[in-house]
Amino acid sequence: MTCLIVCGGQWGDEGKGKIVAYLTLKDNAAITCRAGTGPNAGHTVTYKGRKRGLSQVPSGYVNENTLLRLGPGFLVDPEKFLKEVELTNTKTRIGVDRRCAIVEQKHIQAETSSEHLSKTLGTTKTGIGPASADRVLRVAQRATEIESLKPFVRDVPKEIHDALDSGGFVCVEGSQGYGLSLYYGTYPFVTAKDTTAGTFAADVGVGPKQVDHVILVFKAFPTRVGGGSFPTEMSLEEADHRGFVEYGTVTGRRRRVGKFDMEQATEAVRVNCPTQIALTFIDRLDPQASKARQLHELNDEAQRFIEELEGTLKRPVTLVSTGPEVYDIIDLRKEKIP
Repeated sequence: MTCLIVCGGQWGDEGKGKIVAYLTLKDNAAITCRAGTGPNAGHTVTYKGRKRGLSQVPSGYVNENTLLRLGPGFLVDPEKFLKEVELTNTKTRIGVDRRCAIVEQKHIQAETSSEHLSKTLGTTKTGIGPASADRVLRVAQRATEIESLKPFVRDVPKEIHDALDSGGFVCVEGSQGYGLSLYYGTYPFVTAKDTTAGTFAADVGVGPKQVDHVILVFKAFPTRVGGGSFPTEMSLEEADHRGFVEYGTVTGRRRRVGKFDMEQATEAVRVNCPTQIALTFIDRLDPQASKARQLHELNDEAQRFIEELEGTLKRPVTLVSTGPEVYDIIDLRKEKIP
């Protein structure tokens, strides 16, 4: 039995989708289950040369033997869900928990027309805030009420528990990051709920004692989209000069880029209590190590950075991403996890 949660340590965009896809393939996950908010968070997966940005279908779709699920805490946009299911050809193995709340068109319109949400806070205009509010007010629609979703409706926590009881590996895919948590993030420039490991467990119906591992993902150079505090942010000119140009998966807006913030990382570790750290975009520190699969292929600066992370955060860095493809990764789990 192994239940693992993947979550972000910064402001999202850390590369969680790539980590989830790798784990799902490498460890042959029985179930990959999406947790977090909903269609406001996109995860990008590049596999066999094909790049896809998904906000509903879990990143574990790359393993054709893996069941894909959306946990009860997740918000579902039926139109986007069905489009992504068709895009990924996953109709026969994806399921939505019957308790998932629905993002309706009125929620998207409410967010788009809100000066505070869409302009002041710079939200994604995907309806998450108003849909979450309706859920709290207990007037939200649920998956069982949507005709187009009925073929996909499942009892996801039961399926997860059955898989764990059978010795299967379950990977929980959290969205956003610590800095966007409604409780711990840069309020009010945050998302509409908590985005830490404890909440992700609740989102899919898993108790704390059933979680074997938490992988907290950090980007070597963090990014964020929209407004809000970013203490280590570099100028656009410096980002351009260094080739750090990225755009949000959902919004298409250019991402702000900064230097690694060890203070924020320490806070994220404190709240998420990870057993492992995944580090992405290390090829920005060491461009020559792009697509490396062995630690010794990294230059001295990159290796020192990993050692500093481990020394400060008191957690092993077990996965190091060296490029966009799923298998562009240095996997150190056998060396560092008992």
